[in-house]
Amino acid sequence: MRIFRQAKARRAALGTAAVLALVAANGPAATGFAERAWHDYTVNKSTYKARYGHWDVVDVPERYRVNAIHAALLHTGKVLLIAGSGNDEKNFKAGTFQSVLWDPVRNTFKEIPTPKDMFCAGHAQLPDGRLLVAGGTARYEKLTGDVRRAGGAMLVKNENPDEARILPAGTLFEGSGGRQYRSQVPVLVPRARKIVTDEEDASRKRVMVTASQARVYVEAVAEGEEGVANTADQYRIKGLEGREAQDVYGLAAKLGLDKKDFQGLKEAFEFDPVAERYVPVDPMSEARWYPTLVTLKDGRVLAVSGLDDMGEIIPGKNEIYDPGTRTWSAGPQRYFPTYPALFLTGGGRLFYSGSNAGYGPADQGRAPGLWDAENNTFTPVPGLPEQDMTETSASVLLPPAQDQKVMILGGGGVGESHRSSGRTAVADLKAEAPRYTPGPALPRATRYLNAVLTPDDTVFTTGGSGDYRGKRGSDILRAQFYDPSSRTFRTAADPTVGRDYHSEALLLPDGRIAVFGSNPLFADKDDTRVGTFEKRIEVYTPPYLYRPHRPALGTGVIEAGRGTTVTLPGASPREAAKVRLMRPSAVTHATDVEQRSIALTATPRGGALAVTIPEDPSLVPVGWYMVFVVDRAGTPSNAAWVHIA
Repeated sequence: MRIFRQAKARRAALGTAAVLALVAANGPAATGFAERAWHDYTVNKSTYKARYGHWDVVDVPERYRVNAIHAALLHTGKVLLIAGSGNDEKNFKAGTFQSVLWDPVRNTFKEIPTPKDMFCAGHAQLPDGRLLVAGGTARYEKLTGDVRRAGGAMLVKNENPDEARILPAGTLFEGSGGRQYRSQVPVLVPRARKIVTDEEDASRKRVMVTASQARVYVEAVAEGEEGVANTADQYRIKGLEGREAQDVYGLAAKLGLDKKDFQGLKEAFEFDPVAERYVPVDPMSEARWYPTLVTLKDGRVLAVSGLDDMGEIIPGKNEIYDPGTRTWSAGPQRYFPTYPALFLTGGGRLFYSGSNAGYGPADQGRAPGLWDAENNTFTPVPGLPEQDMTETSASVLLPPAQDQKVMILGGGGVGESHRSSGRTAVADLKAEAPRYTPGPALPRATRYLNAVLTPDDTVFTTGGSGDYRGKRGSDILRAQFYDPSSRTFRTAADPTVGRDYHSEALLLPDGRIAVFGSNPLFADKDDTRVGTFEKRIEVYTPPYLYRPHRPALGTGVIEAGRGTTVTLPGASPREAAKVRLMRPSAVTHATDVEQRSIALTATPRGGALAVTIPEDPSLVPVGWYMVFVVDRAGTPSNAAWVHIA
């Protein structure tokens, strides 16, 4: 094999020399071709790969090329790519929702039936290895000028204490002036609340009834201005008569032609990696679009923020999923912008790094801090430079997780701002008074940066753009490693595919890094041609995989409990400089709160290597992990899967 590579290198060198001679003979017309040939020759040299790594574009059959909005690594080693409607309203209207399962070892693909539009949902790894997916898209946005029918929130009241009402999608509401509005989704209106006063004399007892209420989005039957209602009104429900019509009715304020934002879904599903299918579970009480799902120390999952079924940002109504019962319950109330980056830290507190994506006012919920969700207290963490530039930034819990340091990288201004930041900063959460301190600047100001933890305790960062959604041809074809021990960046090989909004990256069990998606607004520097979704998958092989030797580790499944010591199959104590336990990613919108790298204490045991799992549930929440043995050169083994119960 080595002889073949040397011969190939010689042929490439001779070919390059011939190309340069051709350039000399034919002038500038051949310059671009020659530069590309020289670049290809350079990046494929073994010395270059050993220093900078190498990128490869994956051959994906056309039928499996999807708009990857979400990516999650499963304990089977496969990657679930969720598109839903893929930010394509034609797919949404046609009910075309897609998910694809990719096996990066065999490079095989499988289409997964997708029951709802999971575009812009939230997700989290569950203790048994299933992936919780909650929320998604119930309606696409309509900009002012594109709205054809007036619409808005209808508050449905029920004054009947004996019977709840389910109003199907398409229910007609008619106002006092005759204007009619049709509901877009079904709505359950609970029974009214009845209270009987506690009086000994039955004749003096009083019954008090408080109407229940539920909201539903409605649209005018008539198009244009004819459907606009500028004043509050009471609406009777077509089809209800007599007492029913008195008990159940609608109330609405203005129903206009103003901009309509995306609307969220209440539905939730678990993806079963073994059966390779979605399983419906109890829906959330709130519809959510752009939510964050974060695992708590007891294995439950907290759903935070998002746009609701009216397209309005949820004002702090969070809820908790119990994997044991597959049901939701009310969680602590606190407001965050959409897709807030929340990390499980010491004592079970959640650290909000300040990173977020997409929606929310500039002056609310942007300050980073430690959130005690059990007591619902929030302690600000000061010191973050450019705190007004945290939207579309990346955040990671730096390796090893025991250090309890969180880094924020890049970002931009709120909304469709052209502004971007090269700022990095690190918060030491173990300090007596945690605060951010500035880190080294990124090579360029970057939004939508992807940041991935690697087994050698570095952070690989790649892609992004200098402007909102890659406008003005601002995609950044650069990658680099951040070393937390030296607090410096070092250059990696440049990717060949631009990545901005709706791109994801994650660590594979073999130590490589896969990158998916990108959704630029435009395809040229003048912003005149509409951009297309990037469907190519690119895989980066880090320099540590071009070294001549990798540590050995058996790849069988290991069962372990917190606080226990287990033997790693096939691992040699002589090769192991350190062992890392790494939680698999579930990433979207530059937000990956799942990934963490935990240092394991390793000791020789009868010629093998034994490791002890930390007891702290806030450090090691139950679930599936990859374990890597890393040698003194920083070269990792292939991962073995560990299930921690």
